[in-house]
Amino acid sequence: MKTKQRIIGYDFARAWAMFGMLIVNFTVITGAEGNGPAWLRTFTSLFEGRASALFVILAGIGITLMTKRAVASGDQLVIKASRQKIWKRSMFLLALGLLLYTLEWTGDILHYYGVYLFLAAFLIVVNSRWLVGLALGFLVVAQFLQLRYNAFEGWAGPVPFMNYADFWTIEGFARNLFFNGYHPLFPWFSFFLIGLWLGRMNLQEGRIRKRLLLISIAITTMVEVLSKVLIHISTPWIGTEASTFLFNTGPILPNVLYILSATGTAIAGLILCLYVTERWANSRMVTAIVHTGQLTLTHYVGHVVIGIGFLVLIGRLTNQSLAFALIYSVCFFAFSIVISVVWRKKFSRGPIEWVMRKVTE
Repeated sequence: MKTKQRIIGYDFARAWAMFGMLIVNFTVITGAEGNGPAWLRTFTSLFEGRASALFVILAGIGITLMTKRAVASGDQLVIKASRQKIWKRSMFLLALGLLLYTLEWTGDILHYYGVYLFLAAFLIVVNSRWLVGLALGFLVVAQFLQLRYNAFEGWAGPVPFMNYADFWTIEGFARNLFFNGYHPLFPWFSFFLIGLWLGRMNLQEGRIRKRLLLISIAITTMVEVLSKVLIHISTPWIGTEASTFLFNTGPILPNVLYILSATGTAIAGLILCLYVTERWANSRMVTAIVHTGQLTLTHYVGHVVIGIGFLVLIGRLTNQSLAFALIYSVCFFAFSIVISVVWRKKFSRGPIEWVMRKVTE
């Protein structure tokens, strides 16, 4: 029963991570950023880079759980088979993400996921300390690259961070993937590595869960305070733009402080979701949200094809208010919940999840 509850908790968290991504993506795509009262700007900003971080961490946890039995067996043939399954899924997600990119969805995360999974397959047997060390290594390299090179190269157009001019060239694709895309390998793979590490922990153990919750909250709090202090101290010396670039905790650009803060909030949010599903496992609402989390790949594609497509149809794709973007996000999330409940009455997996299984297995 505990294993089932643990899986339910991850699905529950995945659904809320998707909701956060809906808010961020619909806000950006409708041009609603900053177009609203201060309290609403503050509220929507809470999800920027945080929902995606939780998504990536959950993906890492999923890979660990998927390969746990194979790794424990110690059988190299079984481990090799698990790696091959991950590689097939990585190719599927890479292809699906690039397909969405051809539909002008430049905010795609799936093709990054494909690369994350490809690399993770090599690391399923790596010692946990090495996983944490690698996460820190990716973070340090990312910070060096941001300081050494032009982090805005490739981005073009009247709206910042909306169009990547040379994405379909070898140089541009590599730059976007490794360095300055929306979720570049350096440092975003750090989140995935943390997920691989977390997946090896028994988060059903109350003592471990409580300790992680307190540590994650403490880390986020200290990093956010440190960020404010460093920006305040450094601004008179290097200017607002430079101090914000170096010490801000926003996802653009993803510096050391952002990764640490977002990791803390993601882990805290995940553990709270585990508590909720453990306490109200039989609740219809919790079950509905869990079903939604089990269909997140389908819903992600749906929010691009259906969600953005409907905005185009009704002529509300640009110059919208934050209130409109938030209401639309809530409505689409509610729509996703209803669809998930109806679908799961007859099918165990979402349509795109089913296709991925068939193709990769």
